[in-house]
Amino acid sequence: MNGLIDIGANLTNKSFRGDLSEVIDRSRAAGVETIVVTGTTVAGSEEALELARSQPGDLHCTAGVHPHHAKDFDERARDTLSALSAEPEVVSLGECGLDYDRDFSPRPDQLRAFETQLVMAARLSMPVFLHERSAHADFAAILREHRKSLPAVVVHCFTGTAGELDSYLELDAHIGVTGWICDERRGMHLRDIVGRIPANRLMIETDAPYLLPRTIRPKPSSRRNEPAFLPYVLDVVAKAVGRPADRVAVETTATARAFFRLGAA
Repeated sequence: MNGLIDIGANLTNKSFRGDLSEVIDRSRAAGVETIVVTGTTVAGSEEALELARSQPGDLHCTAGVHPHHAKDFDERARDTLSALSAEPEVVSLGECGLDYDRDFSPRPDQLRAFETQLVMAARLSMPVFLHERSAHADFAAILREHRKSLPAVVVHCFTGTAGELDSYLELDAHIGVTGWICDERRGMHLRDIVGRIPANRLMIETDAPYLLPRTIRPKPSSRRNEPAFLPYVLDVVAKAVGRPADRVAVETTATARAFFRLGAA
């Protein structure tokens, strides 16, 4: 499989420090031509930018503050993210949103950081890489309020219900699907509803090092996920939507290129 785009990989995670170059080499060998490195903190976004600069054209990145770190979001963080967004390697704001599952940051701080980053994205005319866990009602309400001013949004690592998916599609959101769909214990419902996503709004991702696809055979010795395993996500998605994997590969890559404004391969 050639030409895949992993729209979300946490390559600045400490689990990749010892063998990152090999990880990137394996991704290329697996047909993953482009990786968008996720920024989840100010420092992490700066590190993601540095990494993207080291692999021009193959790596890009986002810049944002994840809801887990929203308590640290202040004017300095806002200004730094705004400056980072001017760099050509930064193709989206985020990861930002709401996470009421863990509540690592107080909810008022999450709401403030989320709205501020949406306002920034609108002002900068940048797409947004979004995170939502157990916060659909508040998340959808805030997104609905700002959606018309945003050029494009993707709800990354979607794991929700059919009703939640429909509400995001009504907001003209793109949807990112991860190895969660490969999990026979908790992801089977996604296989039933992923076909609702129009081809021009469906993208795939690993969210590495998390969410190792459980369909990998033989099972790897490590539980660490990496971009080279993106074809396993593709295969399950293709079966679920009832289209050949080669076709879904072309579709998701074209959609990701358009979303992140990457231009032709």
